[in-house]
Amino acid sequence: MADGSEKNAVVSNKKPITGLGVSKVIDSRNPELKEGDLFWGITGWEEYSLLKSSEGLFKIHHTDIPLSYYTGILGMPGLTAYGGFYEVCAPKKGEYVFVSAASGAVGQLVGQFAKLMGCYVVGSAGTQDKVELLKNKFGFDDAFNYKEEPDLNAAVKRYFPEGIDIYFENVGGKMLDAVLLNMRVRGRIAVCGMISQYNCDQPEGVHNLMSIVYKRVRIEGFAVADYYPQYSKFLDFILPYIREGKIKYVEDIVEGLENGPTALIGLFNGRNVGKQVVVVASQ
Repeated sequence: MADGSEKNAVVSNKKPITGLGVSKVIDSRNPELKEGDLFWGITGWEEYSLLKSSEGLFKIHHTDIPLSYYTGILGMPGLTAYGGFYEVCAPKKGEYVFVSAASGAVGQLVGQFAKLMGCYVVGSAGTQDKVELLKNKFGFDDAFNYKEEPDLNAAVKRYFPEGIDIYFENVGGKMLDAVLLNMRVRGRIAVCGMISQYNCDQPEGVHNLMSIVYKRVRIEGFAVADYYPQYSKFLDFILPYIREGKIKYVEDIVEGLENGPTALIGLFNGRNVGKQVVVVASQ
């Protein structure tokens, strides 16, 4: 919430929080979704929701994959990683790729996509356990705990002595400042998010912007909705990798809607490992 008035408005309206989830249709007058169908999309944080439109809802056809994956690798985070990396970054084999917040729902996939392309990949995370996860499960070439680095510029330079071709930005602030100093000529930065800035009273400034000019760096923000038309193409790409075990995915699952608020708050202090999922009800 940006301020108290917004928070009070939500409480006074008594409306549930909305978010991306997997749901099962129990009754429908919409010809696109019939009783028994499964779909993912925006729904309420509640056991039952009344949806007036099927716009933005994606029917689930592949049920041999865990349904929770449609909140992550087969849903918004997966399509975000796919569009941001392949479309915005336009990677080439052998390039140097850095991913911040790399153990999160999007970052863990970007790193694996980069490895499939034959790139050198380093990720940053906030605990040593997450660093080990990046290297040992997701196949990153290296990783570091940014909280243990007093000088982020020196840390980035240590892992990328020849510079960075692609930076997948999830953090912002001081990390972005350090990366700008270490970009290679004609490097690309895909701005997916800036989690370090979301709850700042005063957002941090970025001081090394002239590096964009000197090195002809391209920075581009994007939204997952830009790539919704490519969802079928994305599924064709990623499902074989999942079934063959060539892409790994980690979820942090909590049971019960009553535990949803704690899980949500945990996102902002790095408590979760992988995609945070709240199970409201089993099928």
